[in-house]
Amino acid sequence: MTTIDDLFSLLALAGARQYGGEQVSQLAHALQTATLAVEAGEPAPVIVASLFHDIGHLLGEGDRGLASQGIDARHEDSGAEALRPLFGDAVAEPVRLHVPAKRWLCFAEGGYWDSLSRGSQVSLAVQGGPFDAAQAAAFMAQPHAEAAVRVRRYDDLAKVRGRGTPGLAEFRSWTTMLREDA
Repeated sequence: MTTIDDLFSLLALAGARQYGGEQVSQLAHALQTATLAVEAGEPAPVIVASLFHDIGHLLGEGDRGLASQGIDARHEDSGAEALRPLFGDAVAEPVRLHVPAKRWLCFAEGGYWDSLSRGSQVSLAVQGGPFDAAQAAAFMAQPHAEAAVRVRRYDDLAKVRGRGTPGLAEFRSWTTMLREDA
């Protein structure tokens, strides 16, 4: 079983890798996403989900470059399964649903596709493309779908080279808070 210490170590060490085709590292992307959630006044589960939303890219052997090869490594599922025993569904489900949230946003909002980075557009094609009306309705009927959409929006904005954020250690208190509430 993965521990909280394992997750923070993994982000600190493996997080130095470039984040897909983006101009930031995995760690910078995670910190930017979580910082945006904090700045928006999100509750602790959404902040922790934002920090660890892409941890599945780093677990095990990782999935470096698979989307560009047309392979969906389903990082959202592996990440959610690592987070669920530690934080429960309030963190794991927004992580699991952050990819379907991108598919929903492409269906629900005109212009959303055009706002995506090139890397997100490439991965979306591998992940199934935009939802149709039935898929969109089924997605929004799930618990935690709205939180996943918010995580997704922070994710989309968290690819800015050189954007200042608190350090990784600053987010430790959010995980501790969740564990104490459990």
